[in-house]
Amino acid sequence: MTKTTFDLVVVGGGPGGYVAAIRAAQLGMSVALVERAELGGICLNWGCIPTKALLHSATVLRACREAAHYGVAGAGEARPDLAAMVARSRKVAGRLGQGVAHLMKKNGVTVFAASAKLSGGGRLALDNGRTLSAKHIILATGARARELPALPLGERVWAYRQALVPTEIPKSLLVVGAGAIGAEFASFYRAVGAEVTLIDMTAEILPQEDAEISALARKAFEKQGIRVLTQCAVTSSSLTATGVKVTLDRQGQRSELEVDRVIVAAGIVGNVENLGLEQTRVKVERTHIVTDGLCRTAEPGVYAIGDVAGAPWLAHKASHEAVLCVEAIAGKPAHPIDPLRIPACTYSYPQVASIGMSEARAREHAAKTGGDIRVGKFTFAGNGKAIAMGEDQGLVKTVFDAKSGELLGAHIIHPEASELITGYGVAASLEATEEDLMHTVFAHPTLSETLHESVLSAFGRALHA
Repeated sequence: MTKTTFDLVVVGGGPGGYVAAIRAAQLGMSVALVERAELGGICLNWGCIPTKALLHSATVLRACREAAHYGVAGAGEARPDLAAMVARSRKVAGRLGQGVAHLMKKNGVTVFAASAKLSGGGRLALDNGRTLSAKHIILATGARARELPALPLGERVWAYRQALVPTEIPKSLLVVGAGAIGAEFASFYRAVGAEVTLIDMTAEILPQEDAEISALARKAFEKQGIRVLTQCAVTSSSLTATGVKVTLDRQGQRSELEVDRVIVAAGIVGNVENLGLEQTRVKVERTHIVTDGLCRTAEPGVYAIGDVAGAPWLAHKASHEAVLCVEAIAGKPAHPIDPLRIPACTYSYPQVASIGMSEARAREHAAKTGGDIRVGKFTFAGNGKAIAMGEDQGLVKTVFDAKSGELLGAHIIHPEASELITGYGVAASLEATEEDLMHTVFAHPTLSETLHESVLSAFGRALHA
């Protein structure tokens, strides 16, 4: 008979939930994981991983088209095979899903394929009729795409799931929302041949990023042929014989646009429904569960991690919270995560990555404390490896406290930005100063030398600018 009493039950098998289950099992707890859909959650099955597979296909396509530039003769006219791209993307997701299932088995985690609802007293009622009991319950139920009343989802209006499995390349496409998800889809569909319009209600695309980096991203997108409209919203839409007609409002100026398909990427909402929260002390604000620094809710023995617990909505944040939450439960030293030390990455072309404060935020912070900042910049046009790769467009920007030398923020725009940002992440976690970074030996020739030069630049010591 299947066991029903555990030390810990985790609800949700995404990058927060399954990592929590693994770490708890490593610490000797008896653990159950409840997942209503696929192990790995949205990230692995319908988010982070399959989108990156498609984007890598776009990168390969781009490289093939530009092969002559690198001295490769006879490359021919490369064309996208959309069906093969999608099939590969799904295969990658499936392989990793199997990997998570193996990890659950390897670590002795009991998996229940069901939905779960809190029923009080450390109990969870599953929709398969079982009841589980545990001293500790972690809610890792994630989030879903926000729907817009003006754009009801359907065959021609897609959220991320439909956008990941297209059967044909739309001739024209409107992407609503220019955050990370919207920017990534805009990049992919433009690479495979769609005429893309990208809109956002804010003044700039990637509004969470440093303003200078966002402006550079916009220029790069427009150079690729992506039409970018900011301070723009959809007020209504209607289906036509072949596509979707939308009414756009741009600072009071209205216009109409007809496209084959629309992708809605206008944020997410937490999955807090049908969890039985109304019978607990758990507080919910703006569709997200309120927690303290150790992921505890107001209900004793109930915790929340990942997207359902609020911003930043990042898989690596969820995984980190999973570990600190479980270790706190186990009585081990645990420290709240510092949001300023969580890197953010957008895998568009070019990629954008950042950690810490933007220049504007750092200046505001300095003004309040009576301090000052130092800003360093270095373009990839001065980097030998970037030039050799043919990817010499982009910028590294670093922001320091002028007095203490503390690294306040770092921002990168380049096709390899997501791989480079971790260097600054390690530095921030170790509380490295500008002296530590300036005295670090960076291998040559590497793209990472740009990180060094940007630090040197902040203090008037750049060597290759």
